[in-house]
Amino acid sequence: MQTSPAIIATTIFLITYFFLITRLARPVFATSAAAIVLLLTGTLTIQEALAAINFNVLGIVGGMMILAELFIASRAPEYFASLLVGRVRTAGVALVVVSAFAGVISAFVDNVATVLIVAPIAFDIAKRLHTSPAPFLIGIAISSNLQGTATLIGDATSVMLATAANLNFLDFFWLEGRPGIFFVVEIGAVAATLILWFMFRHLKQEINFEQTNRVLTWVPTALLGGVIATLALSSFIPNRPDNLLGLITIGFGLLGILWNTLWGHLDFSWQDLDWETLMFLTGVFILVGSLSATGVVSSIASWISQLTGGSILITFLVLVWMSVLVSAFVDNIPYTLAMLPVAQQVAASVGTSPYLLMFGLMIGTTLGGNITPIGASANVVAVGLLRKQGVDVSFGEFVRIGLPFTLTAVLTASILLWLFWA
Repeated sequence: MQTSPAIIATTIFLITYFFLITRLARPVFATSAAAIVLLLTGTLTIQEALAAINFNVLGIVGGMMILAELFIASRAPEYFASLLVGRVRTAGVALVVVSAFAGVISAFVDNVATVLIVAPIAFDIAKRLHTSPAPFLIGIAISSNLQGTATLIGDATSVMLATAANLNFLDFFWLEGRPGIFFVVEIGAVAATLILWFMFRHLKQEINFEQTNRVLTWVPTALLGGVIATLALSSFIPNRPDNLLGLITIGFGLLGILWNTLWGHLDFSWQDLDWETLMFLTGVFILVGSLSATGVVSSIASWISQLTGGSILITFLVLVWMSVLVSAFVDNIPYTLAMLPVAQQVAASVGTSPYLLMFGLMIGTTLGGNITPIGASANVVAVGLLRKQGVDVSFGEFVRIGLPFTLTAVLTASILLWLFWA
């Protein structure tokens, strides 16, 4: 009897994630092997594998890696670290401030790009405090994922929501006389940030920040500002190409290399870039894409719609919390693509506003990815940056920070969504 592609894809997915969780193999080897097996077994065609790869995210990651390396070489992170936490007294408060700062940026810049922008600042702070940078990077990643939902330009899933619901930039703030998803996310972020402070209030190392080295050049900082502004303005382009954000970021990265080659002469090497994370992300996209291509994601979506029995409240709760669970292990992009039309159809069948279920879906999918180090691209990049610095983050260490942060934010946001839109 021939085994169905869905069973093969699910089996390979579970085996791969077992290796990722137990760390029996390097992540890049596990996902690369899974992608090869999917192709050799015919579960995915080469065309389907290529279609599953999010080149937009890879472009953003690659371009921001270049700019981040130049940013570090310019010594600007040390200046911004001093400016950002200069009046903060303890390491615990510094961690919260840096995470909140990342969240603000992520509302207007892709989550992965935010991690790459703020990470050098966090590394500099941790170095001065003689403490592990792991909590800082995890805090940055999960704050970025949360705030990425706040505006149309914050994340790829926000663009999907805007496309499916025909929303413009301002609709995220105020829609049909009610608060939009922006305010729901921000209040949830405040609650989750308080939890972050509670978890790290024991970090009592005193901070004494004095600028010891002058900034060599402000050009990399200007390039970072330029790419942020360009990414924000690009959201107003009608019918923009799917990979435009990645192309913009790569363009700024190449511009930075050209400037450095001709005039800057900062210490930069292609070998310093985290190629392993790029390869790992590619494998993850193919692995998760196999679940979408073989109908596994659609089956999960259909099951959720049948489970609720017509109750608006049960429908809302199942959609939110199932999305949290699934997105903890599955990249939220294919899941969001599959579930947005389901949310619209279920809303029509139970007689409620589609925005209630669509916003609930967004909260569940984007925040669920915060639970594990493999639940979102920003998490993968953060862990990759730590690994590059010789800091190994275990699955459990990430979950210990990500889980309470996620539960607090989801609970707060869910209550507000129900009050505003039910």
